[in-house]
Amino acid sequence: MEKKFERKIQTSGRRLKNFSLIVFLIAFCVYVAGFENVYGHGIGSETFPPVDLNGKLVTLEVSSSQNDPDTSDDQQISISLIDFDSNITLRDVTFLVKSERGEQFLFEQEFKADNGFIVFNFVSEETDSILVDDDDDSANLFGSLLGFESRMIHVKGPNLSDGGLYKLDVSVLTADDYSQKLEVSPVFNAGISIAQTSVHDFVDPNFGEQNIHVVTYYDEISDFQYDSGSKEIKFSMPFEWSESNINQTFVVHQELLIPKKFGDLQVSGFTMYINGIKLSDDVVTIDDFLSDDRVVHFTIYQRELMNVFENNSNENVMDFIIKPDRNYVHLSSVTDNGQFRILTSWEPENLKSNSDAKVIFDVTDIFLKNRLVSTNYDFSMTQNDRIIFEQSGISTDSKDNHNVAEFVIPEDVSGIVNLNFKNLDNNNLAKTTIPIIIDRITHQSNETSIPDWIRNNALWWSQEQIDDNTFIQGIEYLIKNQIIVISQITQETPESKDIPSWIRNNAAWWADNQIDDETFVQGLEFLIQKGIIRI
Repeated sequence: MEKKFERKIQTSGRRLKNFSLIVFLIAFCVYVAGFENVYGHGIGSETFPPVDLNGKLVTLEVSSSQNDPDTSDDQQISISLIDFDSNITLRDVTFLVKSERGEQFLFEQEFKADNGFIVFNFVSEETDSILVDDDDDSANLFGSLLGFESRMIHVKGPNLSDGGLYKLDVSVLTADDYSQKLEVSPVFNAGISIAQTSVHDFVDPNFGEQNIHVVTYYDEISDFQYDSGSKEIKFSMPFEWSESNINQTFVVHQELLIPKKFGDLQVSGFTMYINGIKLSDDVVTIDDFLSDDRVVHFTIYQRELMNVFENNSNENVMDFIIKPDRNYVHLSSVTDNGQFRILTSWEPENLKSNSDAKVIFDVTDIFLKNRLVSTNYDFSMTQNDRIIFEQSGISTDSKDNHNVAEFVIPEDVSGIVNLNFKNLDNNNLAKTTIPIIIDRITHQSNETSIPDWIRNNALWWSQEQIDDNTFIQGIEYLIKNQIIVISQITQETPESKDIPSWIRNNAAWWADNQIDDETFVQGLEFLIQKGIIRI
């Protein structure tokens, strides 16, 4: 059974003030496996459940902060041993501390703490080895806030203040008397996560130079990739796939910061996979309330980790795949005043110059739990200062009907255009813009890009799990939305609506990646020529 322990601390009879300033993340509890070994793991601060120490209940508190919040020159982690009943820190405490950052061993050393409180100051310096310096007189954030002297230990080495997962295995060797070593030393295994941000630049074929920030609250990520065709984000992170580690890990938290000018990722939802296992939808939260970026949070709790472990955990790594949660375009944006959310899509999915377009949108009120609302709006499509189309009206609050704007895209309009929604509810702050593409450049212009759900349909059809009509409807969808372009073919009057068996074989091979998209499309052209598929 998990319990949460939150205590204010006294030291030498003095109650500590403003402790909440330094414990800035919620303290989670840990499962107690006997008195000799106590575990906690993977968040920004931890308060351990009490354990017995010579007939006295004591707890260890571990917290993190920066010495100077305006800089990133250092990261501080404090440990303190506290009498759980009296809220007083113990005196004359000897800690044996083993520390790692990620997979890097830092130090293993004994430290004496007259007041039962030690601060480790992790400093980034270009050194050949890890340096551990004692500085009893150094001023620090924890000591100044808590109102008493604490021992400062400087830990110096390359990139030590960059954030990530800092592991501290803390054994208590003495308490209340340096001369009396404990017969049984409690051991606390803490994993403190400090936010670590990496910036990944790339060039999108349609939106140009872009970047995505990845903020990890667990460990350093690597191998970042973005696929402009599938709109998939991929990266990896070290993780020990063992039941004991998962039981110690309360949460793995990741964030993506995506520029709002990058329209392809202004989708209404995302799905995350770890090692090929799909996570539940509730791990994802999208924050669209910043002016320039949207923040996508992924909060992965133990039940999700255990599910991945039980199904696929061959290596000590998390391979992340993050992609839109729908197989069709469905974008979302929040107005500047934070009141309304716009959900929009369009037909055809690949908009082209000199062609008809239909923009479909809904207006929801965030304060009413994203309920559809009827309110006035001004809609326009623009490119730079040019107004391509504009329309004003009153939105519908019906779940069965959507708001629609239909128009023709001029032949001289191509590239990035903006869908603008303004003056909602007669409020000039209720406005937002969603950038989209006319004449989309595919990520592989020499190949035909076909959605995965069509590939799944082909597999099921080849196995006779779906009928011919369902399979043909999927192909007609590709043609209608110009995902595939069929060469000019003279259609014959069909003698039979039956699909030849070799097409079914092709579908099975294509679904299994034994033939490429182009070969599969050639088979579709045969069906069109024979009039089995009508265009």
